Amino acid sequence: MARKAARFVCQQCGASHAKWGGRCDSCGGWNTLVEEAPVEATPRGLGSKRGRKIDFVGLDGDGEGAPRRATGIKEFDRVCGGGLVAGSALLVGGDPGIGKSTLLLQVAAALSGGLAVAYVSGEEAVDQVRLRARRLGLAQAGARLATGTSVRDIAASVDVADGPGAVVIDSIQTMYVDTIDAAPGTVTQVRASAQELIRLAKRRGFILFLVGHVTKEGLIAGPRVLEHMVDTVLYFEGERGHQYRILRAVKNRYGATDEIGVFEMSDAGLIEVSNPSALFLADRRGDVSGACVFPGMEGSRPVLVEIQSLIAPSALATPRRAVVGWDSGRLAMITAVLEARCGLSLASREVYLNVAGGLRIAEPAADLAVAAALASAASGTPVAEHSVVFGEVSLSGEVRAVAHADARLKEAAKLGFTGAIMPKRRGKAGAGAAKGRRPGGLEIVEIDHLRDLLALFPPLAEGRATGGQGGQGGRHGARRREPARHG
Repeated sequence: MARKAARFVCQQCGASHAKWGGRCDSCGGWNTLVEEAPVEATPRGLGSKRGRKIDFVGLDGDGEGAPRRATGIKEFDRVCGGGLVAGSALLVGGDPGIGKSTLLLQVAAALSGGLAVAYVSGEEAVDQVRLRARRLGLAQAGARLATGTSVRDIAASVDVADGPGAVVIDSIQTMYVDTIDAAPGTVTQVRASAQELIRLAKRRGFILFLVGHVTKEGLIAGPRVLEHMVDTVLYFEGERGHQYRILRAVKNRYGATDEIGVFEMSDAGLIEVSNPSALFLADRRGDVSGACVFPGMEGSRPVLVEIQSLIAPSALATPRRAVVGWDSGRLAMITAVLEARCGLSLASREVYLNVAGGLRIAEPAADLAVAAALASAASGTPVAEHSVVFGEVSLSGEVRAVAHADARLKEAAKLGFTGAIMPKRRGKAGAGAAKGRRPGGLEIVEIDHLRDLLALFPPLAEGRATGGQGGQGGRHGARRREPARHG
């Protein structure tokens, strides 16, 4: 009988190859192909045997379903959509040492007050988990600990009449199914282990937490299908140089996505941060040029962060553009609009942009705040200390309205800000900057073009009027050069 050829499976995308190669042809990953034993039986079709009929029901049913179970950790419950749903599977990923095990141990201890909780560790011994629990002050919690990596043994332990209502698996990359001839952590084992555990959770109705390792790119290791199999995907983020951690939902079948929960890492574990805006602005100085405050939206929560910029002379043929916490392509667009539409020349100067605190911003509403930070750095004039800036910038230089403007202004007023620079309200005619007040008491400066923003910085306004910086590419500069072209 001919020997079955081995196959090489990519550990990132799960693609199978007949021979080893340095690069996966499907996803382009390098050194991701691992040899796995071939399957014993080739999958066949359904054949002539008929299957069991599935019962279909209507969308409107009598049952209301089990209520959500809150853990008592408000930041965690916020990210999960208000609480945990029975029979759901949650995947938590993050960098090594970021605090995934600490977070789930605190969640397990919080749930153990009214629910039987099983914590299964495949990476640490029971004594190591107990040591962490004592450090966190959770030694008296009712959660039960165990170590194991066999999915068969774990299933036999929790699939009982008085089984737990929540199970934590730390981590899914250490689990294995004994019927599959592959090492733990491979694509086949991760997929099969997760599938068996999720199927058991759906059948028994317990809440399943899976801890997932991440790759060097920051994505959860293993096949991409793992994120499709679970109900909720949470990423635990944070910089090692900062004391806070951000729990972000990127998928949630039972709630909104893009919600965040903010925690502060301390000796006693993770502490909730009920007002993250105050944390991100704790070390802010208002008299520094090149910085402004942007009221961003993280899910349904407004969060105020400081955007910092620095413009420096460059001796290089191609000046450097460095961005931390924002999209580099969008920064290139904003600098191009400032130069082409407003005459602020930045082509020969280095531009650095940073979102203070390590938070990453993805919404277009930060365009105007970035432009204000660049204008402040170029002019040396600080933005008004107690003002926030938000708005979307188009390629023509127009400033467009963004969603949740009232929520952003209310958060700014709550933190003591007295002014805001924002797009002109819809239905209000007239060009240029307009001033007014909102119900929160904020003094509003409404603008409809980036030229109106630059007019708020006297050095730039004077330069444009005298043909300085604004004489290159600006509307007024074009008018001044027109007689010279015809002369």
